[in-house]
Amino acid sequence: MAVETELKLRIAPEHLARLKRHALLKTHQVERPVTRRLYNIYYDTPRLDLHHAAMALRLRRVGGQWLQTLKGGGEIQAGLHQRNEWEIPVGGEALEFPPSPEWDAHLPPSLRKKLRPVFVTDFMRTTRLLDWQGARIEVCLDHGEIRTEQRSLPICELELELKSGDTSSLFELALDILDVVPCELEVVNKAEYGFRLLEGRADSPVKGRTPDIDVAQSLPEILQQLIWSCLLHLQANLRGATGSDDPEYLHQMRVALRRLRVVLRMAARFRADERLAALSGEIAALGVALGRIRDWDVFIAGTLEPMRERMPGDAGLQALLAASEQSRSLCHQALHGDKQARELQRLILRFALWMNGPYWSRRDEAEPQPRNFVTRLLSKLSRRFAQAAVHVESPADGQLHALRICAKKLRYSAEFFAALYGKQAAKAYFSALSEVQDVLGRINDVAVAQRLLEDLAVSPELASHPEAIVLAKDAVAQGQARRITALRKALRRFEGQAEFWKA
Repeated sequence: MAVETELKLRIAPEHLARLKRHALLKTHQVERPVTRRLYNIYYDTPRLDLHHAAMALRLRRVGGQWLQTLKGGGEIQAGLHQRNEWEIPVGGEALEFPPSPEWDAHLPPSLRKKLRPVFVTDFMRTTRLLDWQGARIEVCLDHGEIRTEQRSLPICELELELKSGDTSSLFELALDILDVVPCELEVVNKAEYGFRLLEGRADSPVKGRTPDIDVAQSLPEILQQLIWSCLLHLQANLRGATGSDDPEYLHQMRVALRRLRVVLRMAARFRADERLAALSGEIAALGVALGRIRDWDVFIAGTLEPMRERMPGDAGLQALLAASEQSRSLCHQALHGDKQARELQRLILRFALWMNGPYWSRRDEAEPQPRNFVTRLLSKLSRRFAQAAVHVESPADGQLHALRICAKKLRYSAEFFAALYGKQAAKAYFSALSEVQDVLGRINDVAVAQRLLEDLAVSPELASHPEAIVLAKDAVAQGQARRITALRKALRRFEGQAEFWKA
């Protein structure tokens, strides 16, 4: 069994052609590039048992030779794909199963009988072997398509496979490639795209998943695992946020950033680091920029569009809506621009370099035990939340916003580590805290809408429609007293919940 370590980058065909001609690759190559056609047949059962088990079986024709490969396990970290791989030569276009404990374990005879071709990947690959900063890296430039019986999907990507050396070299090379041509880290492999095509699945927003952690792991291992999961959540929604009108992609990106900031604060609490501080600052700035877009999305969808349905044809409201959509468009342009897209990719690559750096390899004798560290952390966050909740009876400006931030930090932190204490024990706690967050979110939407209306009131486009601002403010303010009452009830329910990490 071999472990394949490769970084995948998505790239447009015109940029792929430009990269082939660029001196970056030619300067470091140790062999002349080789171009060949790779024709791959992927197999699975009618119920896609292998795919559901996170495995892929293929036959690959390279020239006149056929290779049979089984891939499985592994993980994806910021575009870095690591998978176990078993490969054998076969006589032709047919699966073969020689006696082998590994093949028998993963593909028992009962399963082999059900295997059938499900899709094909057919592409031209130009391969270069580079000597890059002491590492040997195989650079594959792939261009072709994935085909099922009914559908097809183009392939245009780079694969940077580590043959020897340090993993960080892959990210360093990717950063230099990004200086030459636009590209983006790819978190989906060709096989997964094939299965999506087979099942007719369209891209959709991806929610974050809390990784499984256990008491046997060290604190740095847990923190690393949490950061990788947040980065994957961010990347999984990045393309949709920059190329789709679905606001849920943007919302999921913001959730990923908030979760990431919470973990980075934990890492800073565990061990201070200059690069960590710099990356945290960039993540915070990105969160603010995305927050502006989200504010306009919520304001337009939650306030102005319902008003337009009730008052169709109102000139003042039409002007207010047009000004709001223009402001939202300006915010979106900053996110969708080529420059911003490259900066986002650079940020993730720099994160990956830090994640593979000395901060994580160093071991301290006084390193705290995970449960002790988490218990102190959650207790501190719980006290801060309780202190902020005291002001809910007569909240001053900013106090409810502060309470909402405390609730998010407490919720994300507790979710990350619930497995250390038993998820079932935390179920009621999360249910009550979620109710508090929901009400605080609705109250915050009102505060955001009021702030945006204040900004719009002084815009030249609305100088002749002051009544529209007044109407919108009245609409926004309706029901706020009921929301405050609902918040007090939700807080009383939450106060009765046991802090599961102290049980």
